[in-house]
Amino acid sequence: MSTEPKDRLGKIGIWSMELRFGDKAEALEAATELDELGYGALWVPGGIDDNVLNDINQLLAVTKKAVIASGILNIWKHKPEDVGAWWNGQSPENQSRILLGLGVSHAPIIGETYGKPLTAMKHFLAGLGRAKIPASSLCLAALRPKMLELAAEHTAGAHPYLVTPEHTAQARTILGPNALLAPEQGVILDTDPDTARAKARTVIGHYAQLPNYVNSWLALGFTQDEITTGNDRLADALFAWGTPEQIATRINEHLAAGANHVCLQLITGEPRPSVAAARPGWRTLAAVLL
Repeated sequence: MSTEPKDRLGKIGIWSMELRFGDKAEALEAATELDELGYGALWVPGGIDDNVLNDINQLLAVTKKAVIASGILNIWKHKPEDVGAWWNGQSPENQSRILLGLGVSHAPIIGETYGKPLTAMKHFLAGLGRAKIPASSLCLAALRPKMLELAAEHTAGAHPYLVTPEHTAQARTILGPNALLAPEQGVILDTDPDTARAKARTVIGHYAQLPNYVNSWLALGFTQDEITTGNDRLADALFAWGTPEQIATRINEHLAAGANHVCLQLITGEPRPSVAAARPGWRTLAAVLL
């Protein structure tokens, strides 16, 4: 059996704001349960701080099997040599359960220090290479062709965020047959079209302020008006809502399009990350999907 993280992910994982930014004690207790339920990976955002590596340490300590992945480690908030020192301080077993998703974040968030994304990522990857972090333990938050190509050439593969099965098919073509492709999929356990789409639009409204996502959606054929209004077509394309069985259909569309692994982000509609609000949904999804 391979010890490389990309080969231990399984088909279904959880992507969670709650596990990083919710109540810490509740988050660690939930992580233990998610591991026991059989989710292959737990993905946590790096956000705009520099503490995600410490949070990965805590999640590793309370889980036994699941890969712990960053979605993503913000390269503007870390130095490659520091990440390398952290990596080299891990046990071999922990290293086999770590997948570092790396991302260039967004110019409106980073500000004037933001540089050319591809150049910055190449520089960061070179630093990680000098630190002897294996490519199989890295992936990139890649949406457009050039970053996807870089992901295939220098890491295990790609972790696209807020994408559709159509994007997954396009990404697989660019990545080639062997690279990891692990898209995030927002899911809403709500069978009412109006309330489900309202929850989706709340998320879209946040990310519609960031050019990287807007450009990705435009490339997929959505119009600027659809993005600005978060209309039904865009909401339905980006988010899977309804019963667990309906959500399973969307997951299967990603897998059929070339994904190896789909990480589910449960959208609860809570204004702040709430572990207590998310746990029932995670259990419901596990009963159908795992």
